[in-house]
Amino acid sequence: MKTVNHPQLAPPAASHIESLEGQVAMLIAARLNTGSEALPHDITERLRFARERALALALQQRRAAAVAAVPVYVGKAGSAAMLGGQPSMWWRLASALPLAMLVAGLVLIQHHHDFEQINAAAEIDSALLADALPPAAYRDPGFSEFLRHTEAP
Repeated sequence: MKTVNHPQLAPPAASHIESLEGQVAMLIAARLNTGSEALPHDITERLRFARERALALALQQRRAAAVAAVPVYVGKAGSAAMLGGQPSMWWRLASALPLAMLVAGLVLIQHHHDFEQINAAAEIDSALLADALPPAAYRDPGFSEFLRHTEAP
């Protein structure tokens, strides 16, 4: 009996594997979509929520992998430029300065608002005290009726 040597089968290329995975994923997604139309609303909402969570987690993992792939350059003295290392004192001060300015601005606005309210109340009080009528007259219901009849022509 004669033996036949078969040539070694080459492993499939990565792009071929990815295309097969994509086709399988499309078939699974199509099958799941046809079955999901008959599901109750609460189950579809739970599935939607789980899908959104999974997509958010995948996006977070991709971002973490992209941040981890940032190159680090070595300087002349052999020290590495550390991304996310300890910021200097001046950098911290410069970062806190806008917040301090915002807080100071809000305090000044509140102080100005309080000052304007005090001035308005003082003007009303001085007008009441300088008037010929006593302040008790303004509380009298007949006085408001008197003012209504005197203002009308």
